[in-house]
Amino acid sequence: MSQEVLLDIQGLRGGYGRVEILRGIDLNVRLGETVALLGSNGAGKSTLSNVLCGIYPAWSGVVHFDGLDISRAHYRKVVLAGLIQVPEGRKVFPNLSVLENLELGSYARARQNRDLNLDKVFQIFPRLKERRTQLAGTMSGGEQQMLAIGRGLMAEPRLLILDEPSLGLSPRLVEEMFVMIDQLHQQGLAILLVEQNVAQSLEIADRAYVMENGTIRFSGTPKQLLGKDELRRAYLGL
Repeated sequence: MSQEVLLDIQGLRGGYGRVEILRGIDLNVRLGETVALLGSNGAGKSTLSNVLCGIYPAWSGVVHFDGLDISRAHYRKVVLAGLIQVPEGRKVFPNLSVLENLELGSYARARQNRDLNLDKVFQIFPRLKERRTQLAGTMSGGEQQMLAIGRGLMAEPRLLILDEPSLGLSPRLVEEMFVMIDQLHQQGLAILLVEQNVAQSLEIADRAYVMENGTIRFSGTPKQLLGKDELRRAYLGL
């Protein structure tokens, strides 16, 4: 794993309307690293993900990605830089086929490599190849999650943000999802894993941050975090 910082967040604040959600976030992700962003529902994890991707503006603070200042960049510039989000709730296009959903992933970035990347996605998710003509809205929740991740991979991400990928999946599919995420990590892809599932996230992460009420409450390696009694009691019930 490289020591080069790919994503660097310093003092980030943001929210909706006049309601402040993010209260001075410091976080970084290095090349080839999987970093878990953990916390309960309402902690501010998805807000942070959306601010990073330019969907909501940052109030203050600085975000550098791959050497670029994207603190208040338009979401198209963020995508073109290679910061790609797989949103919470999958958000596939239900009336389009699997293939059409995947092709849309390369609309703004990596269009010239569409066929090559499509082959790669089908190697990772053979089920999507089998269902390439099926309407996305008729697929199971697990298949739609595969499709959402595959669509993100079509853009050749430098950093892939996975926002609650295990949400709404059965325990068996959750296990499969985390195995697949770890495989992407082993291939060298940098991942910011935004999750409520603390135990399984810590099994595959290099480092983790725990959010609470819009601030970073804990950070460190999985071993360091599991050694904190307060965190183990609050999030793992141990």
